[in-house]
Amino acid sequence: MTDFSYQLYSSRNFGPLSETLGMLAALGYAHVEGYGPVYEDLDATKKALDETGLTMPSGHFAMDLVAGDATQTMKIARALGIKKIIVPFLMPDQRPTDAEGWTNFAKRLSAAGKPLQDEGFDFGWHNHDFEFKALPTGELPIDLILAQDNIGFEFDVAWAAVAGKDPAEVIAQYGDRIIAAHVKDRAPKGENADEDGWADAGHGTLDWPGYFKALNAAGCDLFVMEHDKPADDNRFASRALTYMQSL
Repeated sequence: MTDFSYQLYSSRNFGPLSETLGMLAALGYAHVEGYGPVYEDLDATKKALDETGLTMPSGHFAMDLVAGDATQTMKIARALGIKKIIVPFLMPDQRPTDAEGWTNFAKRLSAAGKPLQDEGFDFGWHNHDFEFKALPTGELPIDLILAQDNIGFEFDVAWAAVAGKDPAEVIAQYGDRIIAAHVKDRAPKGENADEDGWADAGHGTLDWPGYFKALNAAGCDLFVMEHDKPADDNRFASRALTYMQSL
């Protein structure tokens, strides 16, 4: 049976980390995925992980940190047992606007990842919707990023769907590059407005049975539950896990 992980960003608006980890362990999660704030007190985070028996095989790290201080990035990762270091986002004002800009960004990302990979870490990029929106000359930023062959791919399935891209096509194209997948869902149009249109995995419109089968066949070994704006993180965490375990 696949062990599932949980992106802690999903619970950023709820209780303290120790309570969140306790909830996830009680529900049956095996892993969590870290992000910036949980690295601020490494001792406290490590203690909370140890107390609940959860592990943190993957983590999101800001581009500025990864590119600017590989030593600190690896210090955080080693302290928490992170094996997969993933850069998750670019602010709108930092995003290139043409193919040359995205190619240059991809080269910077590739160079930032090399010292981490030399020390045995997996390294990759996590998408949102903007990487699947065509540039004026027709290219997709995601293709320009993954043209750098040392960059792995944490595939956020639902964001690709939001951008109008068929996730099955992405899995078929980049399956051998996918080092993790984000499991999230979209509500029918006009529903779940208070949750920005997101839905708990298996309770929305996406073909998760098909995507899960294709991702497994492609060799993806880490599935991370995420909801960008849950009204109730316990409800989301519970329903998503129950559904995905049923597959």
